[in-house]
Amino acid sequence: MGDVDKLFEEKLSGASAKDRPEMQSMIDFARDGDEVVVWSIDRMARDLRDLQSVIQTLNEKNVSISFLSENLTFAPASNDPFAKLQLHLMGAFAEFERSIIRKRQAEGIAKAKAKGVYKGRKPSIDPGKVMELHRQGLGPTKIANEMGISRVSVYRALKALRERTEARLRAPKASSDGWVRNMKWP
Repeated sequence: MGDVDKLFEEKLSGASAKDRPEMQSMIDFARDGDEVVVWSIDRMARDLRDLQSVIQTLNEKNVSISFLSENLTFAPASNDPFAKLQLHLMGAFAEFERSIIRKRQAEGIAKAKAKGVYKGRKPSIDPGKVMELHRQGLGPTKIANEMGISRVSVYRALKALRERTEARLRAPKASSDGWVRNMKWP
């Protein structure tokens, strides 16, 4: 491996083949005769089809790809059946390992929820501020820009606030003597 012309560092997980801008930038940047060097197969993809697709795309551009940890290289002209076998085995093991991790994670979360320990991620959006900006007449786009969040998050916060308000209005009200009147019983 010689000098590196350009370094691409993906900050997103390899679990998702979609929405990986650095990977796409690397594929777009790769030129005829280049060599792409990756630390490990599991850094490139979590599923065998995605891995094969990336390698094939690069090879079709006459670009070779090397995986340092596995000591594997896939060159466009090379038709090494042993390297292909290793790729399939390593890719299958990476995919299997990822599935096991997901399963264990789901089991751990379920146990934590049952104990009342796991409450999920703390809210990062202040719904009160969303509502305040909405009452001031700002639209979802302006609220999102003002708060540095997505429009979808604004819509979600407004919907949750609206549903809570509607539920409160539908709830039976107690009279001054403490009795709930006009309730329907099953």
